[in-house]
Amino acid sequence: MFLELFLGFLTFLSIWDFLYKRHRNKLFKNAGITGPNGLPLFGNVLKLINLNTETLFEFNKLMRRKYGKMWRLWFFNQERVFVQDPKFFESIFSSQHVISKNNSYSLLLPWLGDGLLLSTGSKWHARRKIFTPTFHFKILEQFVEIFDQNSAILVKTLYEKADGKTVIDIFPVVCLTALDIIAETAMGVKINAQINPDFPYAKAVTEVSQIVATRVIKGNQRYDISFMITAPHIAYRLKKQIALMHDFTDTVIKDRRVALEKSITDGSNIPIKMSDDVGVKKRMAFLDVLLQSTVDGKPLSNSDIREEVDTFMFEGHDTTTSGISHTCYLIARHPEIQQKLFDEIQEVIGDDKNKAITMKDLQELKYLDIVIKEGLRLYPPVPVIGRMTDSDVVIDGKWIPANTNITMLLYAALRDPDCFSNPDQFIPERFLNEKIDPFANVPFSAGPRNCIGQKFALLEMKSTISKLLRYFELLPLGEEVRPMQNLILRSASGINIGLRPRVYS
Repeated sequence: MFLELFLGFLTFLSIWDFLYKRHRNKLFKNAGITGPNGLPLFGNVLKLINLNTETLFEFNKLMRRKYGKMWRLWFFNQERVFVQDPKFFESIFSSQHVISKNNSYSLLLPWLGDGLLLSTGSKWHARRKIFTPTFHFKILEQFVEIFDQNSAILVKTLYEKADGKTVIDIFPVVCLTALDIIAETAMGVKINAQINPDFPYAKAVTEVSQIVATRVIKGNQRYDISFMITAPHIAYRLKKQIALMHDFTDTVIKDRRVALEKSITDGSNIPIKMSDDVGVKKRMAFLDVLLQSTVDGKPLSNSDIREEVDTFMFEGHDTTTSGISHTCYLIARHPEIQQKLFDEIQEVIGDDKNKAITMKDLQELKYLDIVIKEGLRLYPPVPVIGRMTDSDVVIDGKWIPANTNITMLLYAALRDPDCFSNPDQFIPERFLNEKIDPFANVPFSAGPRNCIGQKFALLEMKSTISKLLRYFELLPLGEEVRPMQNLILRSASGINIGLRPRVYS
């Protein structure tokens, strides 16, 4: 009896699956979007079972050759449309309607909650409105000193390895610098991750990022139930480390709220005007902005604020780490470009490598601007972006049904020979000499849901890279990078360079 019921249920599922996919496939075919045939119920999952974070890039190239710049795959009963066409990007990024993230992002919910990265609709609009003024020039100018101080610690920690022959994986070293910077700018606290890399919060951020990235790729960890069954020890670690981070953030928020209420009672009101024990003005961290913000006349709760602080901590360290590390890797392997950069740094800042950099200095480093742009083109920190259609919608003249997961392959688009000459070569001058489609070059996304912190990130990158170049000559040592599609772009072989103390003539 049980077997008969099971077979009947399986038959029903198979018929429903066939009819559902046939209807959706017809809609996609009419839109010119095709893909490989799949199995009943499983779709194309078995075709992907042997892929990993490295081989995904080659798989995408194969699909591009077979099906063009747009194709679809079935993950069980969920279809995904993959695209690397700038025209389609333009339609997506310009849309006020296709702003929901696709379901891969749900793996971040236990950590980040429904903050700026994951929220949608009126909540997202309200939070975005709060943060937009926070990235004003005057606010960002306060943070330049933090960038400079923490990059000074970075070069100090690297000196013992700067012998011209030791291979250094720059990624984990820069990651600690970025963590220190984002903790101080987002929360207004020093965690000193560079000095104390075993600090529990710093270790938790790193571990949770790695676990979530693995869950995106591994089918047995993708869904919560199968994750807890097949990898219970990892699920336990994830829960424990998220709880640790939430406790830390909650404590910081409560302490800052008490300080704010005290400042209001004392009449100073605004944290940026508060002074510490030696009379130095305190900077306004992003947390201070949230503590003073209201939505519909009501202040944000501590849980609301934690969502946003955790989101900034997540988005503000790994992405800049990837950008800085890959750009340093490229500079190390192009000595003529490195010399141009150093010449510019000497002209703008001078020969005193201990001199603190200013916002004015950063603005005048024009060649460094295009070097970073080219580094982000070749190695975008976020290699893919996901969206979900909440309703039937026309995108670039194509009718896309509701509940379609759209994956925009930025890494592939940024190396598309139809958009860039010699796309795999590191040529910063292309940003001076070539007319580039703005929607072909979108390492920070674009449109209403672009990266709100891109100016912050670029200033941090310029400050840190220029500091490294003032102290060291970057050398092409170690294995070449092997790009790995993770939550952010990493390298399976590390991001390797050598260092030699800079000699000023």
